[in-house]
Amino acid sequence: MSKISIKRSLNIKGKLFHFDKPLIMGILNMTPDSFYDGGKFNSTDSAIKRVENMIREGVSIIDIGGCSTRPGSDFIPVDEEWERIKYIIKESVKRFPNTLFSVDTFRSEIARRSINEGVHLINDISGGSYDINMFNVVADYNIPYVLMHIRGTPKDMMLKTDYHNIIVDILSYFRKKIERLNSLGVNDIILDPGFGFAKEFEQNLDLLNNLNVFKIFELPILVGLSRKSFIKKKYGESKALHGTLEMNKLAIQNGAEIIRVHDVKEHVKLVS
Repeated sequence: MSKISIKRSLNIKGKLFHFDKPLIMGILNMTPDSFYDGGKFNSTDSAIKRVENMIREGVSIIDIGGCSTRPGSDFIPVDEEWERIKYIIKESVKRFPNTLFSVDTFRSEIARRSINEGVHLINDISGGSYDINMFNVVADYNIPYVLMHIRGTPKDMMLKTDYHNIIVDILSYFRKKIERLNSLGVNDIILDPGFGFAKEFEQNLDLLNNLNVFKIFELPILVGLSRKSFIKKKYGESKALHGTLEMNKLAIQNGAEIIRVHDVKEHVKLVS
């Protein structure tokens, strides 16, 4: 079998951004109920310090989120989500022009406002399923888009884990979404199989072990494994970081191009 060539550049606002080793995407949750850092970075000052620290540690992309998507969570109003993130986006883009910023949102209006403030990527957990205008916004601005797999919503997704074949089903999901995005002129797509989103313990492990299957699309693969419940179940609560590093090491071996994490310094060392 011939080796599959993976796209190793992204068109960001008319400029090609190249990467030759896995990128570290640092998480900045501007939510009060994040399972790991909820409430720690809600003020602009504390969030800026977090951004500065991640940049100092060697982060490649910083992912800013204002609406919790942990299992069982409810969605907040659009204006509340924007209120949580608008100042940190403006300040971060202005202060750190050499750093890439993404916004973790499933709402096209939040995406539009964020792009207008200067963010470089949109990270959508819903894969365009929650907002019919999301793909059009991504196409209008010609911005890289993280396409994640999910079933249902965070409120009910853990009731929707009855796959016929999880790998085949996700491949089919991605194929349909990619075709739709391509038809709109969107080609800078990053795939995220959605670990922990509508997946049970064994399904997450199966997905991780077969991650290289998704190379068939010749697109970068992003994984978000950081400190998730199935890692804590496998390694124990006290070894969540150790387990995350072990799992991300395997993910990289199996083809992951972008690693979304809470612990930047340790993962920069992992990929060095």
